[in-house]
Amino acid sequence: MRIIVDAMGGDFAPREVVKGAMKALMELNCEIILVGREEMIKKEMGDFKGKFEIVNADEIITNDESPVKAIRSKKDSSIVKGLSLLKEEKGDAFVSAGNTGALMAGGLFILGRLSGIERPAIAVLIPTEKKPVLLLDVGANSDVKPKNLVEFAVMGSEFYKEAMKEKDPKVGILNIGTEEEKGNIVVKSAYALLKEVNNLNFRGNVEARDFFKGDFDVVVCDGFTGNIFLKTIEGFGKFLFDKMKLETKKSFTYSVGGLLLKPALKRIKDSLDYSEYGGAILLGLDKVLVKCHGSSDSKAIFNGIRAALNFVENDITSKMKEALFGLKEVKD
Repeated sequence: MRIIVDAMGGDFAPREVVKGAMKALMELNCEIILVGREEMIKKEMGDFKGKFEIVNADEIITNDESPVKAIRSKKDSSIVKGLSLLKEEKGDAFVSAGNTGALMAGGLFILGRLSGIERPAIAVLIPTEKKPVLLLDVGANSDVKPKNLVEFAVMGSEFYKEAMKEKDPKVGILNIGTEEEKGNIVVKSAYALLKEVNNLNFRGNVEARDFFKGDFDVVVCDGFTGNIFLKTIEGFGKFLFDKMKLETKKSFTYSVGGLLLKPALKRIKDSLDYSEYGGAILLGLDKVLVKCHGSSDSKAIFNGIRAALNFVENDITSKMKEALFGLKEVKD
């Protein structure tokens, strides 16, 4: 497998991206194409030898740029060149920690959508009490139609079957209550449609406070709701652990207790880190595209590459195509 990696994407690029790519070359069965400023990449690679190729791209799309404008104007950027290489089948997947909007816009313009998909979605695996739960959309579509949530459910279910080896994933809608009549008109309409979809294990609504019980495998929502939910749990997790550190410094007894608990707390913190699963997957595009967190370190980049390999090796895109082909036309 050949994985194309955006060497200039993310807060700590190219250093952490290159380190993650080198780790992947040493530990995973793959080849790497690094796309970005060649001199900077070579400097980070040093004397490293492995199955990699560098494709020079002088421009960088920053996080504060308009995604569509940047994709159209910066043809020599690492994102545009990387996606173009993927389109030309020079690689099997593209991994980037760069501008999310630009990746989505570039994915649509350059790669195109899967047949039967109106809106691609960003999906992320989130650790819970029982197992990882796939949440989508977490940022690609602020406004959706009922049929878009149906598409998300079908794609998410197929992805979960292959990625997590679950034969019949339980699918739910993130909502303000578990009752069928709860929610806005979009959610209520989607609920009615999902009940009629064959070969989909739809189990109804799930409240945000119950999400971490892990009773569902796939949870769908619009990108506005999903993004707020994801960033809330990220922020609260950081607040909680920072608060615990602060409290342990208030007395000698607390400090000793903190030292004794430190290994257990670290395991808990690591278990809650969704970047362990490789960041986010852009589902609904005609190729494999993995989006790592903007603040990704080398470990997160490595996990993103590993996730991309898993996606390709299990041929998840083809399986989503089959499931979408079998989905009867959904009316608004």
